[in-house]
Amino acid sequence: MKYMLIMRATSEATEMYKDADFEAVINAMGAYNESMMKAGVLLAGDGLSDADQGFVVDFASEPPIVTDGPYGETHELFNGFWIIQASSKEEAAEWAKRCPLGPGSKLEVRRVTDESDFTDYADNEYVKKEAEWRRELGTK
Repeated sequence: MKYMLIMRATSEATEMYKDADFEAVINAMGAYNESMMKAGVLLAGDGLSDADQGFVVDFASEPPIVTDGPYGETHELFNGFWIIQASSKEEAAEWAKRCPLGPGSKLEVRRVTDESDFTDYADNEYVKKEAEWRRELGTK
């Protein structure tokens, strides 16, 4: 099963990292990434740019409205993600607990859906196309 580990941090946690030894942060994250690669569980992962470089698309109206970041009403911002292959929710939790994050940071862990989530819709045109697209892209 695939799981997505979504890194979130409060503004306080972000402030703490501004004073941190950034090379030590890089080394800790690098060692974490390397351990997942060596274990064969890491499928993808990246950090995200600062919130003030992003935007939100709000679908509350037609047409949707695009608003630049940062996002005033947000108490936690997404900072990065990993996608891992784990045999169970428990294994995904074990890998998440090893992440070198500090106070004010969280990892949200969510299972990535796959074909088995749509078996009741196996005859749907787009469910069939999705399977073909995954084959074309070389993903599962």
